[in-house]
Amino acid sequence: MLPNSQQARDAAYQLHAYTNARSHQQTGPHIIDRGEGPYVFDTAGKRYLDAMAGLWSAGLGFSEKRLIEAAHRQMQVLPFYHTFASRSNGPSIELAEKLVKMSPVPMSKVFFTNSGSEANDTVLKLITYRSNALGQPQRKKVISRLRSYHGVTIATASLTGLSDIHRSFDLPLPNILHTGSPHFYKEGRAGESEEAFATRRAEELESLIRHEGPDTIAAFFGEPVMGAGGVIVPPPSYWDKIQKVLKKHSILLVADEVICGFGRTGKMFGCETYDIAPDVIVVSKQLTSSYFPLSAIIMNDYMFEPIADESNKVGVLAHGFTGGGHPVGAAVALETLKLIDERGLIANVGRIGAYMQERLRTLSNHPLVGEVRGVGLIAAIELVLDKEKKVAATTPGDVGRIAARLLHERGIILRNVDDTLAMCPPLIVDKDQIDELVDGIAGMLDELRATVVNLGRA
Repeated sequence: MLPNSQQARDAAYQLHAYTNARSHQQTGPHIIDRGEGPYVFDTAGKRYLDAMAGLWSAGLGFSEKRLIEAAHRQMQVLPFYHTFASRSNGPSIELAEKLVKMSPVPMSKVFFTNSGSEANDTVLKLITYRSNALGQPQRKKVISRLRSYHGVTIATASLTGLSDIHRSFDLPLPNILHTGSPHFYKEGRAGESEEAFATRRAEELESLIRHEGPDTIAAFFGEPVMGAGGVIVPPPSYWDKIQKVLKKHSILLVADEVICGFGRTGKMFGCETYDIAPDVIVVSKQLTSSYFPLSAIIMNDYMFEPIADESNKVGVLAHGFTGGGHPVGAAVALETLKLIDERGLIANVGRIGAYMQERLRTLSNHPLVGEVRGVGLIAAIELVLDKEKKVAATTPGDVGRIAARLLHERGIILRNVDDTLAMCPPLIVDKDQIDELVDGIAGMLDELRATVVNLGRA
């Protein structure tokens, strides 16, 4: 790093998310300078196909002028106001109505926050508030799943089922429980069908609920398709079986649609793809194409009415964020939803997503590919060095990190989750760009094979 360069100043002054802080002091950042459609360019001028849409989020790519103009228009009229003490603003009202009316199941109210983590954290607080309102102070436990991702606040990191999120943070907190993930490839038993596996997962959930006491369980959190845990696509009957268990015990279902929402799975919501009927839907990321921080909690009356009663009893719902319901963010979200509709991007995901899934599956016979999985425009490749044992290197992530680096050198950005290569390109990608992505991965796999052989790992 050159003295006083951007890289050197970044290393000197900034602590980065999901980064080894000591390594970063030595190597510095990779600085992205500008965007154009699904591509980004670094400060050296190199172009990258961003197959992660930033962080599962820039659905409209990185240069949509209409979103910039929507923000500019709103900045000129009302650049900020809050929603505390019954105050409101036009864009937040319009967006709340839009989200309620477009939800896949009947919903009632929207509460605005700034990120998926904040939204899920708020849901956890509201669940406690609701249980107290119902005179059920014992009903405070919440169940999520291993390999799930629901955020990084103290509460939502506890909800998340990934060990890296817990390690050295003294997490998870009490009253947050985890049940098994729906990953059939890695967790199915020998000779077990997908149907039998889904049944077993539902039976394990039932057993956990009974062990803890059904009257102590308030809610179950689940992503329709798990994102940051490695793009885990559930077996066809999984969600039907899980929902039957929850309904039997009157347990709230919270659908975390932060990644799946607004087209990613080929439907507007992942809940539509998997026939999920939640009490609460949490959305963010593609809601504004991440051009502005915004998230929303969409809830039905079963969730809302006890909360409203309790706020009347105590005099106030004492929770909120300065930026919640931000007029600029809401204006950008409204324009984003308008563009998704006008440009037929959900249909585009259906077409281009099917093409991406088909092309990726041509890589299944490669010696380093254990599984290709996905739906719509979200997918993953599970890298292995032993197909029979379904394992990669002794240290999880060693092979995935090399693969991500080799792809980066080829001008493709995706994310390795240990030894899984996860991808979710912007909703605006075309067939040629999918070819660029899959051809790049195919070339990388051959290069990776030679690399891991030389390292003595295969």
